[in-house]
Amino acid sequence: MRAMGIDPGTAICGFGIVDSNGSRLKPVAYGAVQTTPDHSDAQRLVKIFDSLNELYKKYRPDVIGVEQLFFNRNVTTAIAVGQARGIILLTAQQASIPILEFSPLQVKQGVTGYGRATKEQVIDMTMRLLGIHEKIKPDDAADGLAMAIYALYCSHSMSLKRTVQL
Repeated sequence: MRAMGIDPGTAICGFGIVDSNGSRLKPVAYGAVQTTPDHSDAQRLVKIFDSLNELYKKYRPDVIGVEQLFFNRNVTTAIAVGQARGIILLTAQQASIPILEFSPLQVKQGVTGYGRATKEQVIDMTMRLLGIHEKIKPDDAADGLAMAIYALYCSHSMSLKRTVQL
């Protein structure tokens, strides 16, 4: 199974693609769609839209994990993240790729075993789980990989539940 995790943002939209074969995890690709401040909001969203569609075509994920929108103190950031999430949900739906949405706390708990883990702890455990030895840059790409790992865990768990119910 192949999962793509996406960390929404309009300046930096991190992504990670991970394959699972049983309990083995293998990183396929990771990076970020980056836009510049001299672009309008609409231009940034178009770039994210086009880039995600290219990634879907190239890597053909079976499932997409995306961070749920949570409100923080910076309203401007929350709006930008919400706009990027909208593009992510739209493109995944158009590509007929199932979407799983998780809170940051769920991903931290699932990847590190501790829901209040620091960003550094999540990055470290993500690198360990995937056998990556060089620091993942940017951090948004590491968040995308962690999201993909958690999406694989949840997809596997959901398939086990379906099998038991049959």
